[in-house]
Amino acid sequence: MKSTTKKLGLDQRGHTLVITIDNPAANTWDQENLSALKAIVEEATRARDVYAIVLTGAGAKFFSAGADLKLFANGDKAVAARMANAFGDAFETLAQFRGVTIAAINGFAMGGGLECALACDIRIAERQAVMALPEATVGLLPCGGGTQNLAWVVGEGWAKRMILCGERVNAEKALEIGLVEEVVDTGAALARALALAETVGNQSPPAVTACKGLIQQARRGDIASAYGTERRAFVQLFDTQDQAEGVNAFLEKRKPAWKNA
Repeated sequence: MKSTTKKLGLDQRGHTLVITIDNPAANTWDQENLSALKAIVEEATRARDVYAIVLTGAGAKFFSAGADLKLFANGDKAVAARMANAFGDAFETLAQFRGVTIAAINGFAMGGGLECALACDIRIAERQAVMALPEATVGLLPCGGGTQNLAWVVGEGWAKRMILCGERVNAEKALEIGLVEEVVDTGAALARALALAETVGNQSPPAVTACKGLIQQARRGDIASAYGTERRAFVQLFDTQDQAEGVNAFLEKRKPAWKNA
């Protein structure tokens, strides 16, 4: 199995496929690596010898900082629509992988970075990791499943604190609220994720697929239609003045002057 982009590294170890987000300096997502992720997961789903996928970030600082905000600086709705769909397609495909997916969060997981981890079945964070969905801080909203998956994982209250109030959580708080399943020492997330992925091979692959589908069945219904609603809402934000203000204030390293318009 080969990656179509240098921004995603691939390494199959036994029955586990390791995907490394490698887009310096902050392992950001763009249309290229989102499309590649979708293709990789689809191929892994067809591959009979892949039972688990582990995702991690290259380097010691970032799992992924999410989207490159420069893409949204000029307020182009067509670009917004393409990126929203790319995020949705990639992360929904990841969530639907027939085996087990584990996020080895080795640093900052912000915006689309955290949404990627939320699309996984299990999350393991290193002690120094910080997680947030700060899109509203720059006049945007999470469009890769974040508004739906975060609330499902941590409950409505903490989802609102993180999305509506922009609250960041460290690894220990993430463990406390159920955002991650385990916290490990710095540098140990990948090894722990691989060890956990290895245990998947002890289960029948068809049984794992069936069990995973049943576990996720409770999410189906409203959440399925909500993904599309989320992406449309993201694009609609480009009709507001605050969208452009938020992105450009961030890029210009100044405090945004919100107009609520």
